Amino acid sequence: MEKITTDMLPGLFEAVAAQFAAHAELLCEMDSKMGDGDLGLTMRKGFGGLPDILRQMGEADLSKLLRKAGMEMTDLVPSTMGMLMGTGISYGGKALAGRTELDAEGLVLFLKGFAEGIQKRGKCARGDCTVLDCIGAAAEEAEAVFEKEAEGDLEEVCQAALQGAEKGVEATKQMTPRYGKAAVHQSVSNGTADQGAVAGLVMVRGITDYIVGQ
Repeated sequence: MEKITTDMLPGLFEAVAAQFAAHAELLCEMDSKMGDGDLGLTMRKGFGGLPDILRQMGEADLSKLLRKAGMEMTDLVPSTMGMLMGTGISYGGKALAGRTELDAEGLVLFLKGFAEGIQKRGKCARGDCTVLDCIGAAAEEAEAVFEKEAEGDLEEVCQAALQGAEKGVEATKQMTPRYGKAAVHQSVSNGTADQGAVAGLVMVRGITDYIVGQ
């Protein structure tokens, strides 16, 4: 696959939603130890609702569509992670202003914008043991491959993003949490991946499923 057009976005997020449905139980189990225990259900509901949200909007502009969809998601699942993910999508869309298709460079911009949205909404930084550590690393790896490859192959950039996301999740095992219950119960979280970062990885896996599997 070389590009994703506006009409393909529902299919893209259906692949993401499928990953969250498959990992809902795992995310809930992780969250029960360091959060409220509903992360998997929240993510399954939020991303599961996105395809229909996108179809019903009737918006032809790629950037506007993602920006609006992100805002709709925050209303659908008004939890901390729901707001972070929704804001990430909106900022990712904002970074695509003027573009009609999501190509290799567009994916890099989307991920960087996504990370920026999380950082601003969550008032967090890399190293704070959050979803930002996953998405930030995914954006970095994707950008590195894009800049190295003159052709900017979308599938290669996507695979790099997935590898970066995996590294980001692994890195959280050695971080000291600064937010939520994980910050209070550090003895439980020590050596354990951040559940928010894992949710970020699940999202990137869904994107990869769609791009590489088509």
